[in-house]
Amino acid sequence: MTQIVERSVLFADLRGSTSMYETLGNADATAVVTQSVALLAQIVGHHGGRVVKTLGDGLMAMFDGPAQAVAAAVELHESLERIGSPAGSGRSVPLKLQVGLAHGEVIEMSGDVFGDAVNVAARLLDHAGDNETLVTAVVLGALPDLEQARFRSLDRMQLRGRVEPVHVYLLEGSRRFGDTATTAYGEMLVFSPEPEGIRLVWLDQNRIYAGPSLPVILGRSPQATYIIDDTRVSRSHARIVWHGGTFQLTDLSYNGTYVRFDHDPEIIGLRRGSCTLHGSGTIGLGAPPSDPASPCVRFEILKFADTHRGPPSEFGAR
Repeated sequence: MTQIVERSVLFADLRGSTSMYETLGNADATAVVTQSVALLAQIVGHHGGRVVKTLGDGLMAMFDGPAQAVAAAVELHESLERIGSPAGSGRSVPLKLQVGLAHGEVIEMSGDVFGDAVNVAARLLDHAGDNETLVTAVVLGALPDLEQARFRSLDRMQLRGRVEPVHVYLLEGSRRFGDTATTAYGEMLVFSPEPEGIRLVWLDQNRIYAGPSLPVILGRSPQATYIIDDTRVSRSHARIVWHGGTFQLTDLSYNGTYVRFDHDPEIIGLRRGSCTLHGSGTIGLGAPPSDPASPCVRFEILKFADTHRGPPSEFGAR
């Protein structure tokens, strides 16, 4: 039977299983992945959802409304902390979770679900970092005010295969930024109240991004904000956002993102992690900046109070 209904669609994807197979071996790793997906499915059911299908290291689920879906997403993240090492292995499980949520009209047919909300929820995973939940504005708008306060806008994003951009929101974790932030070196950086921008340079692409042009998605896809046409670069490789008075870089790729700040030889490797950008330096996509063949993007944090590098209309120009 085919029916058209309004539903909230959730995609959950476990990351880290590849390295886990190498570390634990096939038998132990398979047991952990199977246990993890089964636990995710159990949580979906606990919040009134239905698992439409499992997808290798993840699943697709459907809920009557956004409130149940968001509550399930929160518990899905928390559930990974309950999964320990395989019995007797003494080794930790490096699994991370990404969740994408959208709400809208879907078509239920032969046990499967189709529609724009399904496509959007799936594509949000391309832009989600480890242990992140991304939702659409429709999902956010259906939540109580207190719940909405837990989300931060990532502005409008161009999703793969979709003509119109989608306003995306990030569910903040329990740890929030206060008046200071820890840099990649463990130092405390006082947030600047001034509006700032970031300059990115790769080959002949010299762009400045600030305000409404953020966040910036660096990637190989034609729909990325800052396009790096190189085979080592993922379609959506990394994301730069302005939050709490700092620029934060998050790796979204399989090959990793690397940062080397000027005047410091240390290279920071991000594997689905984040770091605060300050001063100037180099971002290596898919390989460290020390690799002469790696695609490297130069970055510089700009204080607009101290510089006049062009009118605001240039900011974020493509």
